[in-house]
Order: sequence, then structure tokens, then C-alpha cells
Amino acid sequence: VQLVESGGGLVQAGGSLRVSCSNSGRTMSRMGWFRQAPGKERELVAAHRRSGNFIYYVDSVKGRFTISRDDAKNTVYLQMSSLKPEDMAVYYCAASNDPGYGSKWYARQYDYWGPGTQVTVSS
Repeated sequence: VQLVESGGGLVQAGGSLRVSCSNSGRTMSRMGWFRQAPGKERELVAAHRRSGNFIYYVDSVKGRFTISRDDAKNTVYLQMSSLKPEDMAVYYCAASNDPGYGSKWYARQYDYWGPGTQVTVSS
């Protein structure tokens, strides 16, 4: 499993951007998008579990971000809209073959990580 993110860049506040995560290995049960801003802890932004098509979003992005996956292309996307300066961070894709059952399935360990892609939001 090798994850590579793409699609990051510079966008004005209020704009949209889509980041992609390409997986060169087997399709994984659970995919997540994390972000880390300078001086802040890494946080889980969105996650998707194939079993049951479960989706999770952190409260700060609900209604603005959409996670989706195309298994035919073995790619996961994060569509980001109405971007705010506080969304600026390095965005990381992560994967696990453990579906992570339970109420906090999204918070379970992720075993594979991409190198990240920078998203910069100008105000």
C-alpha cells in the first residue's frame, strides 16, 4: 500500500479545492483525511468505511467538506468548499484494512500514510 496525495495548492478564502489520494496497493477498508497546521496537533478531518458506507466529519468541516472514494481508481477524494484560513494545513491521507467497528470506528489506528499535500488559504 502506497498512498500519494495530490491537488493541494493556494486558494482564496471562500473558494474550493479537491485533494486526491491515490493508492497503489490493495483497496483498504477505511480511509481517512487528516490535517496538521503549524504548531497544532494533527486532527482527523474526514473518514470513510467501505462496510456500511459510513462517513465521519469533524464538526468544523461539516457541510463544507465531502469525502468520497472511487474504488475502480483506488482513489479517495476530499472536496473542500467555503474554505477558511483556519483550514490551511498539510493534508494527509491515511488507510487501514481494519474497518473499525464500534461507535468511534473512525478513530481507530491507521496503518498507512501519505506524505501530505499543502493547502494554503489566503484571506
